[in-house]
Amino acid sequence: MDNGDDQQIDVGSVVEAVSADLSFGAPLYVVESMCMRCGENGTSRFLLTLIPHFRKVLLSAFECPHCGERNNEVQFAGEIQPRGCSYHLEVSAGDEKIFDRQVVKSESATIKIPKLDFEIPPEAQRGSLSTVEGILARAADELSALQEERRKVDPKTAEAIDQFLSKLRACAKAETSFTFILDDPAGNSFIENPHAPSADPSLTIKFYERTPEQQATLGYLANPSQTGQSERSLGTPSTALPHGTIGAAAGHRAIAQSNSTDISDNLFRYSAPEEVMVFPSTCGACTKQCETRMFVTKIPYFQEVIVMASTCEDCGYRNSELKPGGAIPKKGKKITLSVRNIADLSRDVIKSDTAGVKIPELDLELAGGTLGGMVTTVEGLVTQIRESLARVHGFTFGDSMEEDKKNKWREFGSRLTKLLSLEEPWTLILDDELANSFISPVTDDIKDDHQLTYEDYERSWEQNEELGLNDIDTSSADAAYESTEPTKLP
Repeated sequence: MDNGDDQQIDVGSVVEAVSADLSFGAPLYVVESMCMRCGENGTSRFLLTLIPHFRKVLLSAFECPHCGERNNEVQFAGEIQPRGCSYHLEVSAGDEKIFDRQVVKSESATIKIPKLDFEIPPEAQRGSLSTVEGILARAADELSALQEERRKVDPKTAEAIDQFLSKLRACAKAETSFTFILDDPAGNSFIENPHAPSADPSLTIKFYERTPEQQATLGYLANPSQTGQSERSLGTPSTALPHGTIGAAAGHRAIAQSNSTDISDNLFRYSAPEEVMVFPSTCGACTKQCETRMFVTKIPYFQEVIVMASTCEDCGYRNSELKPGGAIPKKGKKITLSVRNIADLSRDVIKSDTAGVKIPELDLELAGGTLGGMVTTVEGLVTQIRESLARVHGFTFGDSMEEDKKNKWREFGSRLTKLLSLEEPWTLILDDELANSFISPVTDDIKDDHQLTYEDYERSWEQNEELGLNDIDTSSADAAYESTEPTKLP
């Protein structure tokens, strides 16, 4: 192999380059490394690059001139995403085009096919860039690699694997329908949506909070015994500071310690807390003990909400959340806003985790959970949508993308940007199954705001099932509550 034009460096230089700014063209690094097959020295090449609108990635390729061993890998050099992601792709029998979709599988992602009870763990095909067909074909090839030896040593196992391979290859040829699941706790995996930015009827994306076990797998779990600090007991009772001790000004400072100034700024337009509760909690990043501050406030024309802000003194992690107060509403709510002028872009927006976003003029529809919960404005929401779409789907905007698809993305991006310039009126729709979203009116009486409409609707059985409401049985609690006699004052 000719390495005349390549720069020979050590691994330390590669590690330093991963943390560097990749806005410029990074060189190709070459490192001499041992071949795991023959034990001789081979060559590893590293290319640090930034895929536009997606992630910083480290492309590595190994080749051994002695035995011909080759290997390549894609590793993510950027940050781990705040939440994990789960892609569910429904593959119908006879639909061969769906196998051409690009798939990015990070080193922490798991691929599952429930119909075959088949799972590709994170250790297998780690850091790969392929297609649905390529993933299945590689899995079949790896399973069949040692079949001849198995038939000699363990014929029964070899026969069972042959039967499974026939089912797997039938799925790879679209002879049968199945579900292709890509689950990544780090949130750095991806399945292409060829219909983007429109919704894909075959693809479902869900975002979720990582479990402590997943945090540990990603390297976030810290061992408290190594810190030399005494742990605070989780059983410590919650501490409520007396009314007026903190006051509105100090409460403002406490909540403002969160990582989102938008939440505190927007909420304090309506009311300031007179009582802030402080109680111990667990840090979502390092799992050490930290303090969470909470207060309850009432937003006019909306409902009672709970604002929570956590700050970890050990790792510096900050987080803020907005949670609805009170009982679960019996009906969902659909909010429609006709955006006509600059003042409409400044309207306050509270979007919950369960709210979907629609802009009919662009045929744009985002399912609930896509952007998470947020407190922002109409302008801020559109900006978040643009950045989210560019981050998730922008990976496919590369040299291999067809020109008509590139033009489609450019045109959509231009139309999305024009929404903020108000060249023509447009409509914003928030559809929230739990009725926990809100758009502020511009009039004192919400009924006088003719650009803003609220519509309540009955949730379907499927929506209640997804929210976990069908299995809730409160009859015992209701009976106990009704049987309790009120305390009579003397």
